[in-house]
Amino acid sequence: MSDQHSFHSFETRAIHAGNTADPLTGAVVPPIYQVSTYKQDGVGGLRGGYEYSRSANPTRTALEENLAAIEGGRRGLAFASGLAAEDCLLRTLLRPGDHVVIPNDAYGGTFRLFAKVVERWGVDFSVADTSDPAAVRSSVTDRTKVIWVETPSNPLLGITDIAAVADIARTAGAKLVVDNTFASPYLQQPIALGADVVVHSLTKYMGGHSDVVGGGLIAADAELGEELAYHQNAMGAVAGPFDAWLVLRGIKTLPVRMDRHSENATRVAEMLTSHPKVTQVLYPGLPEHPGHEIAAKQMRAFGGMVSFRVEGGEQAAVEVCNRAKLFTLGESLGGVESLIEHPGRMTHASVVGSALEVPADLVRLSVGIEAADDLLADLQQALG
Repeated sequence: MSDQHSFHSFETRAIHAGNTADPLTGAVVPPIYQVSTYKQDGVGGLRGGYEYSRSANPTRTALEENLAAIEGGRRGLAFASGLAAEDCLLRTLLRPGDHVVIPNDAYGGTFRLFAKVVERWGVDFSVADTSDPAAVRSSVTDRTKVIWVETPSNPLLGITDIAAVADIARTAGAKLVVDNTFASPYLQQPIALGADVVVHSLTKYMGGHSDVVGGGLIAADAELGEELAYHQNAMGAVAGPFDAWLVLRGIKTLPVRMDRHSENATRVAEMLTSHPKVTQVLYPGLPEHPGHEIAAKQMRAFGGMVSFRVEGGEQAAVEVCNRAKLFTLGESLGGVESLIEHPGRMTHASVVGSALEVPADLVRLSVGIEAADDLLADLQQALG
């Protein structure tokens, strides 16, 4: 077992994996290597394997080692954005004529990548309710190479049984890809449940402070990790050193932040269930959520994302978003500050008219780590 995996505690790995003291100065935080190229000791005489920062950079290496350690994978890779990571993954795994099963509830940018980019390359996809293993199984064909899962899903907070879908993927000879952005590796470990690759928008909970854009891939298999690393270098959409440093810093507090996000979201969801203007609350921590038992089995806690539907339709939902004061109206999620948005007009506008279209009366919350009482008061006034 490598040093980066030698600590059993997640909290310890989050702080120490990849974070080796600087050999020159003893600095306990890895430096930001804001450099493009490296002096060679004679032709081909690389120091530590570094020659050009698209191929490798010490700050990015520290983050990539950390990602592998906290997700329990063999190789971690950091990208300029979550979609850059997804693009690299799909172009590594797929060829024209291949087929992918994707969720009927997923991030709008992921759907756009499949529908507007990958499909034009000759890759087909089918949409399935991944919370139902039978629906996933029936969508698999002899050309299926990837089954793609988000759990919890964006924005309807659906839950997929990762272990069950992993069995389906293995039987089909396909790779299981799990977007773990909503849960984070602190709350959920897809590789331990059978996933082949984990995807992250590092922008969200991993960075945690709404100040960086980044993406990550973690491969369960070393050989696949090498293939992904080859394509990462060949395609070039790598994380810059300062962005990598910001994410690495954010991960150190991931466990304590996720505990608070989950506690606050639970209180918000419970308040919303009793509000007369709310018609439905979508949060896997609620016992009435259809995926509650599976989420309780495969997650440490239920996360900081809550969606709900309101009386009065689309305009009422928009007005709730506009009236919020402490909840900032904005796209993205996972920061220490609470955000509110209307998915149908904002993050999921690209899926309008598709099988992934979301309800018009839906509001999505990214519940931050502020005082819960203040968050509840703001939502109550926003609902009117």
